[in-house]
Amino acid sequence: MLHLSISLIHNFFNYFSDQVIPKKETLGEVLNGDRLTNTVYNLNFREDKVDQLLCYKKLKLDEITKFITAIDADYYFQMYYDDLPLWGFIGKTEDNNWAGDGSGPAYYLFTHVQFDAFYNSDQVIEIRAFSDPNHAVDITDKTEIDVKFTYSINWNSTTSEYKNRMNKYSKASLLSTQRQIHWFSFVNSVVIVVLLMGVLILLFMRHLKNDLKKYSSGDEEQDKEFGWKYVHGDVFRCPSRMALFCGILGTGTQLLTIICLLFLLAFFGVLYPYSRGTISTSLVLFSILTAPIAGFNASSFFGQFFETGWEKCVLLSGILYSGPLFITMFLLNTISVSIGATTALPFGTIVVIILAYTFIAIPLLAFGGIMGYRFRSKFQAPSATKISPREIPSLTWSRKTPGQMLIAGLLPFSAIVLELHSSYATVWSYKILTLPSILFMTFVLLVVLTSLLSVGLTYIQLAVEDHQWWWRSIWRGGSVAIFMFGYCIYYYSRSNMSGFMQSTFFFCYNFLFCYALFLMLATISFRSSWLFVQHIYNAVKSE
Repeated sequence: MLHLSISLIHNFFNYFSDQVIPKKETLGEVLNGDRLTNTVYNLNFREDKVDQLLCYKKLKLDEITKFITAIDADYYFQMYYDDLPLWGFIGKTEDNNWAGDGSGPAYYLFTHVQFDAFYNSDQVIEIRAFSDPNHAVDITDKTEIDVKFTYSINWNSTTSEYKNRMNKYSKASLLSTQRQIHWFSFVNSVVIVVLLMGVLILLFMRHLKNDLKKYSSGDEEQDKEFGWKYVHGDVFRCPSRMALFCGILGTGTQLLTIICLLFLLAFFGVLYPYSRGTISTSLVLFSILTAPIAGFNASSFFGQFFETGWEKCVLLSGILYSGPLFITMFLLNTISVSIGATTALPFGTIVVIILAYTFIAIPLLAFGGIMGYRFRSKFQAPSATKISPREIPSLTWSRKTPGQMLIAGLLPFSAIVLELHSSYATVWSYKILTLPSILFMTFVLLVVLTSLLSVGLTYIQLAVEDHQWWWRSIWRGGSVAIFMFGYCIYYYSRSNMSGFMQSTFFFCYNFLFCYALFLMLATISFRSSWLFVQHIYNAVKSE
């Protein structure tokens, strides 16, 4: 696990405590579990060095045991020079099974690092680190040993421009053949989904157009053949737990705004591979600054139907996601502290986050709620709502909530599963995803599919005189997240992840991600169905 490797190398450099100075991390680096220090490598700009002495070190038994564990697990170190990342392995193993003595593999610790740096004018363009296998000591016997650590650096001129220096990591993270396969798989999924949705839309629009013509003609005999007009007095009836319903809409709109802002930063180059902690910092800032969006949307929608009680829905919009988020982070932080992992948040960071949420996010949430209620518009239903709701006829399983959730969740999930696998590999397998354009188009495809399926299934529901569509549209839209969490279980079973800490972090983070996606897609689903229902009932003569 990366946190452990960082901790081990961090402790190794702490052996030279008189020379190592801890770096002051940003908020995002702290949240990511990065604990950076300066190294004792002296890499001056355009100054070549050969076999420069780093230090002498007498390795004790417990230190050798740690290095053997790291080498056996293929751990590597990661450094930064002028914000450019570079990596190197700690050591190597050699299999001695051919000797037949049952001694097992031999472990060698690298003692020399070769740096190759490239510059253009007075700017660093690229730097590489290479652990030289010709300079290694055998630590298999686990006996104390004196080790001499050295390094070399060569500076070379290049014509590459400074603005293009990150292109190397984009190309290295996805080979040309893999990139083509990635694009082909994505385009193939898009074509299949577009063709399928095109057929569905064509059939749906033709059927709906015929319905509208017949209802507008005023022919009562024809009206009896269809069911969705007969529930016009119930479709705009507010559902139960309206405050919670509006809280979901407010939180989902806020999360959608955060996702759009992150994509915007990615397109402007602010978010890029190895931008340490930038995503975590952006998430914290956007979560605080977009709080009024949640309050405004929750109270403005609630205020269209009720004069009082909007405060409760604003409160729910503030805790629907942040509540589980804080509880989960507290649990993970407690585990990290007990194990001694670098993911444990310092007390000062926890205080800063709590104060920021208390004195910035909560007032902004309340301000948004007040503005939303003050500038609300009274909802004018196309038809009067009846006092008593119409009885819903008996339905088959495919027309009930579980059946519609299966349909509404499976199709969008099948369209994004390839990109979802790449995203999981990026987060959990350290394979860098550097194609934000594909990720953005996948997100757009997911939103479009969710909207279209929600509209189509709402029409089917109303056609059988089932007018309780409000909450069902929420469950239909969020069902994609349920499939995604099921996929995360499958991904975990196929990976080599193990251990209590790693398993807990994996499932907790995936729960938070899928829960956020549930709220966001549920909001999109309802908003799409809401516009559709208003349109069709405005288009007919309601008696």
